[in-house]
Amino acid sequence: MREAEPFGGVPIPLPSVAAATPLAQSRLLLGLEAVLEPLATVLSLWVLVWMVEGELSAPWLIASIVAFALAFPGRSLLRSPPDRVVLSTVLSWSWTAGLLLAMGFATGHIYDFSTTVILHWLWFAPAAQLGAHWALRAAAPHLVRLQGPPLRAVVVGLNEQGCSLADRLAAASYAGIELVGIFDDRTPDRQHGWERHRLLGRVSEIASFVKTNRVQLIYLSLPMASQPRIKNLLDSLKDTTASVYFVPDMFVTDLIQGRTDSVCGLPVISVCETPFRGPAGLLKRTSDMVLATVILLLLSPFMLMIALGVKLSSPGPVIFKQRRYGLDGEEILVYKFRSMTVTEDGSQIQQARKNDARVTRLGAFLRKSSLDELPQFINVLQGRMSIVGPRPHAVAHNEQYRPLIKSYMVRHKVKPGITGWAQVNGFRGETDSLEKMEARIRCDLDYLRNWSLRLDLYIIFKTIRLVFKDASAY
Repeated sequence: MREAEPFGGVPIPLPSVAAATPLAQSRLLLGLEAVLEPLATVLSLWVLVWMVEGELSAPWLIASIVAFALAFPGRSLLRSPPDRVVLSTVLSWSWTAGLLLAMGFATGHIYDFSTTVILHWLWFAPAAQLGAHWALRAAAPHLVRLQGPPLRAVVVGLNEQGCSLADRLAAASYAGIELVGIFDDRTPDRQHGWERHRLLGRVSEIASFVKTNRVQLIYLSLPMASQPRIKNLLDSLKDTTASVYFVPDMFVTDLIQGRTDSVCGLPVISVCETPFRGPAGLLKRTSDMVLATVILLLLSPFMLMIALGVKLSSPGPVIFKQRRYGLDGEEILVYKFRSMTVTEDGSQIQQARKNDARVTRLGAFLRKSSLDELPQFINVLQGRMSIVGPRPHAVAHNEQYRPLIKSYMVRHKVKPGITGWAQVNGFRGETDSLEKMEARIRCDLDYLRNWSLRLDLYIIFKTIRLVFKDASAY
């Protein structure tokens, strides 16, 4: 770790409200349903064109693009009864086909297409859509299982809305969520539906239960009159990596990616959530993969030279591996070029200081220029890290600071980064005081609140500039 400079913040964009995404079923299934009907519509057309004309000409390709655009996104019908699926599909296709025919007659281009194909497509497309819906319905349980074990959830508060949410979670087939139980302080005669769900304990016991039982989701169904109790509960949960939601509606300060959502049809509000859900997560991972691959290809000869220099300059391994906390507080191994004569990774780790005798002559140059961090692009390709994100701290330092700094563990809602918002704002290096670490954590939480691809690119470019100008690292 390197010495920090005084905070020099740069204005960051205001947080944007992410589109609400239902948690009532697997996000993979939601994505598949979004493209199911458009793909079935286009593929049914291609099959008919190939059978009738033997080739797919340019006019048919243009018609395919227009049809896909009109049908996208497809409707979520996985949980709907069969008769509703049939009726909805027929009505939706009638609207799409009507628009296509109207556009064709209005422009005169209808005569550029085979009448045989068009007439058969009018019945074949909805048949293909229905077949795709039935196929997805049959495959859905297997797809949910392929995504790994379900997320473990608890509901806090056995009032009417809390009981309703618990009932829906227990009955949801494709949610990918396992209801562990309920927490509540009231006596059984004041609890709704207590006999249907497992009562886990009192509200004061939630934080310890969440940490020891790997709970990922917490749904708070407490009355607004309990605001002081809710605030105390939220403070106790900030030493965990669980995502926290209110049911059904409440406004609090210090939101991390606050957004509206729904769980099995019941509205909730996110209090502490990762910004990388749905399309944002795909965008983040794709940009990481592309940039990391390009950088490693371009710098691989230079990295080989550094590796040789490390090996020849001092005894010890070329790559230094250290345990750090990654996404959701899971331990990961982070790679760096060795810059010291020691490879500490225990319960006590001394941060690097100015004129530190443990730093080798080559290591001093690598640390000053941040070239020792280059192997972490391999961590990015492995999916353990991101190019931009909160810098990972050694496990020993995490355990030292998490009880001292409120919201410290919230920074682990995202993958750690090679560079981050804190590093480009002066907090690069040694944190020799609690105040410096608190300032770094504030930057990390600001990054979570305000993430955008534009902000990531800004941090990357500013990092490159700092590498050549910053003389404070050691």
